Amino acid sequence: MNMPLNTSANISDPIEQARYNMIEQQIRPWNVLDAGVLDLLADVHREDFVPAAHRNLAFMDLEVPLLGSNAEEAVRLGHSMLPPRVEARMLQDLKILPSDRVLEIGAGSGYMAALLARKAASVLSLEIVPALADLARTNLQRAGITNAQVRVADGAQDALPEGPFDVIVLSGSVAEVPKSLLPQLREGGRLGAIVGQEPVMRFTLVRRTGERFDTTQPWDTMAPRLVGFAEPSGFSF
Repeated sequence: MNMPLNTSANISDPIEQARYNMIEQQIRPWNVLDAGVLDLLADVHREDFVPAAHRNLAFMDLEVPLLGSNAEEAVRLGHSMLPPRVEARMLQDLKILPSDRVLEIGAGSGYMAALLARKAASVLSLEIVPALADLARTNLQRAGITNAQVRVADGAQDALPEGPFDVIVLSGSVAEVPKSLLPQLREGGRLGAIVGQEPVMRFTLVRRTGERFDTTQPWDTMAPRLVGFAEPSGFSF
């Protein structure tokens, strides 16, 4: 569905039209130009990972709540999906290879794990909230994704015997890059995280070369906190 800008989706199908608009009006203008990523966003149906009560929000440029009846509270607690443009830009910048073994922290709905799994060899997605882990597993199974595993775990503290990994993705924000995760990167591995404090956070990309970890911060965004990771002294969340 990666169509030129002067074409449109089948307007007789409102879901496909909404998907097309999401890609062309939100994602492509955010410098997501990788044809493979754009095609993937068309192929993996985001609406299938959204709770039925919020299905009308699936293609909107916002954080979609996943648990409970209070949408604002769900987003505040991080029980939500990141906006499509943020997920797409992260996926593009991490440059996932077919041989990559990926660790995701913050499974949420399972949508990001599904995108990663379509590009990588395998995905291990950790989720600290059992209800979200169940949701992610159900959605991935329904989507026919067989190379992604969801585990209830604390990504900030629990042991990771499957490591090291080629790619580590934090699907939420942290105050700083977790140093405990850096040894879990293989040589040449990449870690992507949204780092900082409100009102300024930046997507941070760490690449491992030997014992050196090179960091770039190519773009700004905002995201709810991942649970369990350290905050600066005197700051509570």
